[in-house]
Amino acid sequence: MRLLTRYILKQLLMPFAFSFLIIIFVLFTQFLLRAIDRFIGKGLDIGIIFEYLFLNLGWIAALSIPMAVLVASLMSFGQFSEDNEITAMRASGISFNTIIRPAILFGMVISALLILFNSFIMPEMNFKARMLSGDIYRKRPDLNIEPGYFMDDLPKYSMIIRDKEGDTLKDVRIFSKGFSSETQTSIHSKTGELSTIDDAIVLDMFDGEIHELDTRDFGNYRRIEFEKHKITIAADDLFLNRRDTTSRSDREMTVPMIFDKQENISKRINIVQARIGRAFTRTGLDSIMPASFEESQKILMNFKDAYSADSSYSIDQKYKKEKDINITERQLRNEYNLLRSYIKSSNKYEVELHKKFSLPVACIIFVMTGASLGVLFRKGGFTIAVGLSFGFFLIYYIMMIGGEDLADRNYVSPVVGVWSPNVILLIIAMYLMLHTIREQAPLRFNFNFIRKFMKKNGRNADNH
Repeated sequence: MRLLTRYILKQLLMPFAFSFLIIIFVLFTQFLLRAIDRFIGKGLDIGIIFEYLFLNLGWIAALSIPMAVLVASLMSFGQFSEDNEITAMRASGISFNTIIRPAILFGMVISALLILFNSFIMPEMNFKARMLSGDIYRKRPDLNIEPGYFMDDLPKYSMIIRDKEGDTLKDVRIFSKGFSSETQTSIHSKTGELSTIDDAIVLDMFDGEIHELDTRDFGNYRRIEFEKHKITIAADDLFLNRRDTTSRSDREMTVPMIFDKQENISKRINIVQARIGRAFTRTGLDSIMPASFEESQKILMNFKDAYSADSSYSIDQKYKKEKDINITERQLRNEYNLLRSYIKSSNKYEVELHKKFSLPVACIIFVMTGASLGVLFRKGGFTIAVGLSFGFFLIYYIMMIGGEDLADRNYVSPVVGVWSPNVILLIIAMYLMLHTIREQAPLRFNFNFIRKFMKKNGRNADNH
């Protein structure tokens, strides 16, 4: 049995590695085509570009691994069946349960590794990728000086040059953008050189003139000649500034972070519920916690009607009580809106928590599904395996996204929304495995009934 286990694992590893590389290449290429616009004209260092691409490999790998497991299972067991190895094993007294056991073990190992990756590594990569993406987005385009065209990227200045030879600018003209309402300045030099230091741009100008005009008194005009003049321009947004923040979205949180966040939200929910109870108590009702604002509003209206109908209270008392109830109603509206917001946030984090486990666990189910389909189809080709895998994974992914959306909107619980696709896929996998063990086709058609039906219709047509 050890020999059989090693053989099956060996046959699984190569297709898994091959399909993983192919799938990750396809997904990465699609991402690269969408992201390339972020880099154009930014003057980014090649190391920054490679860092951004590497950080986004995290979520791409997390999607590629389950599909690669499904493809590998289909290819391996399809090849076993096509080469009659499954038949030979069964003839030797080895059941399909024994044959598939190493494959399930392989799926469990991949699942455990993917859980660790999703729980701790991928959130960090997502967080750093988002931060770097924002830094790249905020960076203004690189200084691209073209002769004959105005360059307005410089803060406070516009610049135009006649020609450019290497790093030397010729016939440089600079105009102020009106940052001072009192003076308009223009600078002209025969040559100039542009350089950068830290977060500033330095323009060295040679053999030129400075013209200054007082906009309050056009008679006040100055002309200054110079052999060399240096302009230093602060330009923080022309350089890539790396931010440092602790604010994270749900997809950027590790499992311990999500637990801490949910505990914090739970405390806030308890505080809001306590305020709702105190609001009812101040009004004269018991400290209750209705499920919704509409129920609270109905309770308050019934209480107000009963209080108004009670003749033992004076008009002033009734007016004061009605005013208190109206104030309580407005407070409860705000409290329930806040409560819904907290519950929605809690659901969002709980959904993300379950997602870190549901997709890795699906790898085990994909092994069961892929192995059964491979044996039933008796084909181990890459094209057939990819086609079937893509269909199954697409259906699974659509169900997962739909369940996640329903859970985020509080239509279903996060557990139901996230794990339902796995349960449905498990039922399909068990059904396929059952028929594979029994060596029966999962879908059988009564062709004799169809033939009889067609013959009967044919005779009726001849009689007419």
